[in-house]
Amino acid sequence: MHTVGYEPVVDTIRDLIGSVRGPVVVVGIGGPVCVGKTTTSERVRSMLDPIATEIVTTDGFLLPAAELDRRGLTMRKGFPESYDEPAIRTFLTDVRAGAAGVTVPVYSHEIYDVVPGAAHGLSDAAVVIVEGVNALRFSDQLDLAVYIDAPEPVIEGWYIERFLHLCAVAAPDTFYANFSGLDEDGRRVMAHQVWGAVNRLNLEEYIAPTRAYAGVVVEKGVDHSVVRVRFAGHHA
Repeated sequence: MHTVGYEPVVDTIRDLIGSVRGPVVVVGIGGPVCVGKTTTSERVRSMLDPIATEIVTTDGFLLPAAELDRRGLTMRKGFPESYDEPAIRTFLTDVRAGAAGVTVPVYSHEIYDVVPGAAHGLSDAAVVIVEGVNALRFSDQLDLAVYIDAPEPVIEGWYIERFLHLCAVAAPDTFYANFSGLDEDGRRVMAHQVWGAVNRLNLEEYIAPTRAYAGVVVEKGVDHSVVRVRFAGHHA
């Protein structure tokens, strides 16, 4: 697993262990769609080993698709109002307090929805990483806020390529199978339209402003490599 560039983030987390109030270090990793929040979280966890680390995605706290449809929010999925934000805050409060039996809902990218009745129980972890486009909206409940950044045209390119890949490998009756009638050019046009109408809007209005809450900003290049790590006013 390629970990070059993430060392400053990992070192910061290690320094927090044992120095924060409460039994768990809670790290938020935010940033735009497709910028690499999940990849970053997994790499940080691997570098923290053998320190017990859990990763939680805020996708699990999205309102179910049927509820989004009922509220007229289907095209606002990923925007703040599409999440059960009180549930996220309750979860963070419980984690910080070291409560036993904490569980989180499970989200499936295949069905593009929260999995009904499914939940993931957290182990006795020393570090809990919460990742998602809205993770830094809860910076008051985080011990460390990390924002993953890249030029917007680059992120759009990553989004389009991921869209094409998910369409190519989609199993029947899954969300991305809905685009099986389009050829690659048609899918590319669709992805570009979705980025402009949904993801760019969310980025500009809600996601990018949370960068101001970050103690660490990780800047990535077109090849996904880390090109700079900035700590609240300076860089490493």
